[in-house]
Amino acid sequence: QAQLVESGGGLVQPGGSLRLSCAASGFILDYYSIGWFRQAPGKAREGVSCISIRGDETYYADSVKGRFTISRDNAKNMGYLQMNSLKPEDTAVYYCAQGWRPVGYWGKGTQVTVST
Repeated sequence: QAQLVESGGGLVQPGGSLRLSCAASGFILDYYSIGWFRQAPGKAREGVSCISIRGDETYYADSVKGRFTISRDNAKNMGYLQMNSLKPEDTAVYYCAQGWRPVGYWGKGTQVTVST
């Protein structure tokens, strides 16, 4: 059974950092791109970043460019999202996804709250 589990979310002050992890099981993550999405209260889910199968191509939404870094470790079946210089507007539930457009599987999400 394919599954994605996110971890690493939490409460952080503005300007702080968090590293989100995405653990895949039930399938080989090597065969898919990895996407990170987020959904803030009252807003639609939006794509934040994605990374290609080999990790040689990445995409970032303009709102996070220069602050977030996506990576993957195919040997561990893991994906990561390093988030620096966090802002209150980054507050959302963050989801890991198998694929980008379209998405095959979604994780259940991890809450990130940026606040004083």
